[in-house]
Amino acid sequence: MTKERKRPKAGSKLLVFLAAVSCAAALDIRPSKAGCPVMKTPAVDDRTVLVRALERYPATIEPDPVSICFIGDVMLHKAQIENSMNEDGSFDFSGCLDGIAEDLTDADLAVANMEFTLAGPPYSGYPSFCAPDEYAVYAAGCGIDVFLTANNHILDKGERGLKRTLEAYRLMEKELGIRMTGSAYDPEDEAGRFPLMLEVEGFRIGIVNFTYGTNAAAGKEYPGTFLTDRKKISEAIKKAEELDAGLIIALPHWGEEYRTEHSAAQEELARWLAENGADLIIGTHPHVVQDTGVIPVTGSRGRKMTVPVVYSLGNAISNMSARNTQIGLLLTVRVCRDMWGRTTGLEPDYTFTWTSLPGRLGKRHCTVKVKDYLGKREKWKTAGEYDKMVSTYYNIKRLTGIED
Repeated sequence: MTKERKRPKAGSKLLVFLAAVSCAAALDIRPSKAGCPVMKTPAVDDRTVLVRALERYPATIEPDPVSICFIGDVMLHKAQIENSMNEDGSFDFSGCLDGIAEDLTDADLAVANMEFTLAGPPYSGYPSFCAPDEYAVYAAGCGIDVFLTANNHILDKGERGLKRTLEAYRLMEKELGIRMTGSAYDPEDEAGRFPLMLEVEGFRIGIVNFTYGTNAAAGKEYPGTFLTDRKKISEAIKKAEELDAGLIIALPHWGEEYRTEHSAAQEELARWLAENGADLIIGTHPHVVQDTGVIPVTGSRGRKMTVPVVYSLGNAISNMSARNTQIGLLLTVRVCRDMWGRTTGLEPDYTFTWTSLPGRLGKRHCTVKVKDYLGKREKWKTAGEYDKMVSTYYNIKRLTGIED
């Protein structure tokens, strides 16, 4: 999966000096009974010889990283629907995500939690979300490549609504090249989406998206969404490993709403995911940004590693205005393989975002990067909204310990 855009290609160089590798390092040389040295078969394999050489003369590696961007809950409340409707009944969502579109487009892969159905008219907001197809098409145009659908609202319009949603995403996959995971039409469809396997700039990525539950119960197994079933999750992760995924990302929909600190249940599940092969864990659902952490694990071949956990990205865009619900996280990770094929560079890079309601910054709901507007109070139509953004920004940083 490669985005069609011009992108500077960093040169990859691997300069390895093996001239210092002596024969003695590679061969078992012992004196014979006659006193003359006898060369025997190599005592170590070629890989070990190279490792020893590189320990003395490290390789200079400048790999091309793959950048992956994540945003949290993309919502569509009633006020957003009304604010984006034209006189002829069509919809114009321009401006909603434009403030972060460049980051989404520049990333090699951009992932978002789409917390609504595409069940067709009539459209509705909370508590039973149903968005026009134009909203998802607009999001794709802003650079989102993977739509996550495993969330508590995906069955808000029942089985019929889920079928219609999956059909809409299938059409978008065909016409726009986006991908969808988190729900499936039938067992065959599930096999291709759980895990969802992607190849990005030659790098294989496995995505495992699931939810704690749905607000409306499913009438039958299919069509359905992927739940927090540890047996199935473990099988999906193992399948991703067998398919040579260089990175396995677990994307759970979990946690307690409006709580900025993760729960014990989230931490326990995160540890289980890390121990069972997830390389990166990123959560959604609480509608506020939660704290982060790392989980030390022993990977394959006894390799010690740490698994980053971002417990909740918060809202990407919504009509919410309650405490801490307008601020969110745009998370970027840049990964690559070292010369042994191991994944490196999973250090999260955080950008705080803010969703402004109509008439406060622009005419419509719009999400912007906080740092783009710090110190620019004059740009806001209502100064109180600017003050709220700034105070929330510093308070969330204090509560979560996240630095951007």
